[in-house]
Amino acid sequence: MTRSRALLLVPAAVVALLVAGCSSGNASSPGQAAGSAAASPSESSPLGDIPDNQVYVPYGPSDGSFTVTVPEGWARTDVSGGVSFTDKLNTVTVQQLTGRPQPHPDSVLGSELKDIAAKDPSVSTGTVETRSLPAGNAVHATYSADSPADPVTGRTTRDDVELYVFWRNGSEVLLTLSGPHGADDVDAWRTVSTSFAWL
Repeated sequence: MTRSRALLLVPAAVVALLVAGCSSGNASSPGQAAGSAAASPSESSPLGDIPDNQVYVPYGPSDGSFTVTVPEGWARTDVSGGVSFTDKLNTVTVQQLTGRPQPHPDSVLGSELKDIAAKDPSVSTGTVETRSLPAGNAVHATYSADSPADPVTGRTTRDDVELYVFWRNGSEVLLTLSGPHGADDVDAWRTVSTSFAWL
């Protein structure tokens, strides 16, 4: 009787594999193990990609001195001198400082970036340059840094960070955009940075 049960189980297992393979409706791609699930469209995107259909809304400080568009629906947190908006692995931070001299690439490298690196030893500085934007010239700096540790897993990702320093009459606005290295955030960050306007 044991022998007949074994013979019955083998065909049943084969049938189950065939049914599972056919029910997916997707052919295995080269390099994909037989019987493994095909990646969903969201899983095939690089970690941290901001979707093309992301909606943006205006943000401005209580003094009404400037406005900038930020992604709608992202979690808002108050930070020193401003506010931060976060969704999953991406963050937009807007901070306003007063009584500041007009910035230039060397001063941003020796002041703002130096302060950031002093607080976070994982920071690796990239380029610092002046960029012409709709709001006027701004200093644009890039750097990379470890993200905050995930509260559940404790893991960190390596983030690419862009810092825009806007200045007018002693008032300085730091616009910081960060996301995982390799994420396709170029269009999103362009939307945010070019939206900045003094009022």
